[in-house]
Amino acid sequence: MAQWTSAVGPAQLARQLNAQQPRPAGPGTRKPPAYRALADGIRLLVLEGRVPVAARLPAERELALALSVSRTTVAAAYEALRGEGFLESRRGAGSWTAVPAGNPLPARGLEPLPPESLGSMIDLGCAALPAPEPWLTRAIQGALEELPPYAHTHGDYPAGLPALRQMLADRYTERGIPTMPEQIMVTTGAMGAIDAICHLFAGRGERIAVESPSYANILQLMREAGARLVPIAMAEGLTGWDLPRWRQVLRDAAPRLAYVVADFHNPTGALADEDQRRRLVDAARSAGTVLVVDETMSELYLDDDVVMPRPVCAFDPAGSTVLTVGSASKAFWAGMRIGWVRAAPDVIRSLVAARAYADLGTPVLEQLGVNWLMRTGGWEQAVSIRRTQARENRDALVAAVRAELPDWEFDVPQGGLTLWVRTGGLSGSRLAEAGERVGVRVPSGPRFGVDGAFEGYVRLPFTVGGPVAQEAAARLAAAAHLVKSGPTPGTSTGPGAEPPRTFVA
Repeated sequence: MAQWTSAVGPAQLARQLNAQQPRPAGPGTRKPPAYRALADGIRLLVLEGRVPVAARLPAERELALALSVSRTTVAAAYEALRGEGFLESRRGAGSWTAVPAGNPLPARGLEPLPPESLGSMIDLGCAALPAPEPWLTRAIQGALEELPPYAHTHGDYPAGLPALRQMLADRYTERGIPTMPEQIMVTTGAMGAIDAICHLFAGRGERIAVESPSYANILQLMREAGARLVPIAMAEGLTGWDLPRWRQVLRDAAPRLAYVVADFHNPTGALADEDQRRRLVDAARSAGTVLVVDETMSELYLDDDVVMPRPVCAFDPAGSTVLTVGSASKAFWAGMRIGWVRAAPDVIRSLVAARAYADLGTPVLEQLGVNWLMRTGGWEQAVSIRRTQARENRDALVAAVRAELPDWEFDVPQGGLTLWVRTGGLSGSRLAEAGERVGVRVPSGPRFGVDGAFEGYVRLPFTVGGPVAQEAAARLAAAAHLVKSGPTPGTSTGPGAEPPRTFVA
């Protein structure tokens, strides 16, 4: 019986391997043999979770043809991986990926570190901040006071609590987009909203256009749903979308869905201007593409001079082309798993009907908490605290990275929670691997791309500040030194590498 649960085609694996940047040669070192470079590349893909564990690899001859190398090179690479515990084989069943005993399984997304690891590891993988107290406690207390009438019901509200749907509709109306409660569905976070939309609009094999780069967890969600992702490059710097490319792809590929982040894009921090928003909606409408707009960062403007454009849905007020997704998780707290969709009433009815076979509804207590915050003005005060935290962390992180890694390049965004950093020619995948060894967890650029793009980038979130930001940058510098030194695969330190320094609060 085969031990593999998925398969990686030769063309796909070749694209991912060819996108990797080679390890820089340290002083006095020689270029590794071709088989060793190939083995290292596959090992990195497994450690990053971009090739799943228990995935069947192509046959030696197939991969050799795709990479234009000899079959002997592939055979030697596979043998090296078997010896290191990253590959298992059985006659007649092929070869499939594995991880050595004692190694943790690689995460496919950007899951937070478990609490017991936070003392020794600085986590730059999760772009989320602690709760803005005292508002979390007050919201839960307010929700508990309002809970008794709901406790006498069955508790299932597939479209969301009527009070919260009305509150969210009123907030859109105040922003200049007239909205009825029938245009709102409350979901379990923004991920729950987008998952429901993908299942309704894009069956297996359907094309979904995505920004390149884009939010890693959403890309993985769409892959798991069987979508065919069509990447569209962002414009340079923080200038938003490349509209000519969008128009061409929407016209030529005719994707069923398109997913975009208009407000302080994750990971680049770009803010699309009002003209771009209008033109993208027009292009999507002409192509028959449903535009899914992620607004989870829209309230996280950090500089006083930011002038926020009108929401994308302002250019499609009926909600027939634009489906807007919002959430309390980024602006308030990731533990408050409340999201929502704004769309045309018939779309909302279809989403609600389909939900009966998924999660049935969103927790009542948390909905009451968000409704309490928005009704009492606590939301605005909590978000103000969040902006202050993120602004201070951003400024501290920018200063620390510039001091420790002056050859790394980035544009400083005016909002959001992330910094998109070009790593001076180093491999982001190798930096992420080395970072785990020196006590800093950082997601590499390819997590935010399709088929290995953005190998020369990492994403840094505004989640640490002060001395912790300085220590994080120092550990990133130590990881960069390890990569430049070219340590032997599997070792915990490299020639001349600094030991990780311990931060004391």
